Amino acid sequence: MVSETTLPFVHLHCHSHYSLLDGAGKIDDLLKRAKEVGMTSLALTDHGNLYGALEFYQKAKDYGIKPVVGFEAYIAPGSRHVKTGLTQKESNFHLTLLAMNKTGYKNLLRLSSLAFTEGFYYKPRIDKELLKQHHEGLICLSGCASSELSKLILNNGETDGFARAKQVAQWYRELFGDRYYLELQDNGLEIQRIVFNGTLQIADELGIPTAATNDVHYVNQSDAQMQDILLCLNTGKFRTDQNRMKMDSDQFYLRSAEEMLRAMPDQEAAIRRTQEIADRTNLDLELGKRFFPTFVPPDGINSDDYLRQICLEGLK
Repeated sequence: MVSETTLPFVHLHCHSHYSLLDGAGKIDDLLKRAKEVGMTSLALTDHGNLYGALEFYQKAKDYGIKPVVGFEAYIAPGSRHVKTGLTQKESNFHLTLLAMNKTGYKNLLRLSSLAFTEGFYYKPRIDKELLKQHHEGLICLSGCASSELSKLILNNGETDGFARAKQVAQWYRELFGDRYYLELQDNGLEIQRIVFNGTLQIADELGIPTAATNDVHYVNQSDAQMQDILLCLNTGKFRTDQNRMKMDSDQFYLRSAEEMLRAMPDQEAAIRRTQEIADRTNLDLELGKRFFPTFVPPDGINSDDYLRQICLEGLK
């Protein structure tokens, strides 16, 4: 077996406490753990937001860790503007997006903002129309068990889901090209096993590369109980409630490369590929400078008069 000192691996699907009442890992603690297990890079992919992106970027640099900035997007099943007739579970799928460069980072900012201002329905959502407009500079991973691909695989028996899952994978591959990867996850859950096998088959049939991720929600294995309490606060449930949202596993922590290989002994290539993906990113933000937008008032009005005009209109 390859030792963790020689097996490159980067967590590309990782939640911090900015995944509100779901992630239990503070950014400093996640970076410390990544450093301890010999990782050179780490991604931050919080649920639907970039709240922690700048803090993560700056602190990762301080730790000598290459920051990979991203977020786990909520994708509307159709148009982001449709906000009726769907339950919370039906209202979105998950998708992992990572910025390769400054262009990708700006597109992440745009997508995250539009998710709140245009697509919010239970969660801040984007849709495939927005992805078509703002995919440049982004790497896309297919997502967890709540992704569109995974849900179709899980529903194969009722809706010919596997064939439809292949169509979904093909759509993303055509949009992102070689920047699209199929996620493989194994935290000990039965639904992940089903998705895992289906994803491998699609990867083989369509020739799409795979990447191993762990859907990190807390830093250490011993933090699982703390994260479960956060979920109870999130959903308004007691830990003793039988029918509630929970992860049913204590494996959603920041595993070492060796622990990833033990969980996925036949997927060394998918584990190694995470380092290759991280190496494709090169985000360099110019901090400490001010970048004010240029605004030209309409109809030849000067700035002072235009400000007075819109203030008076607002007061009315």
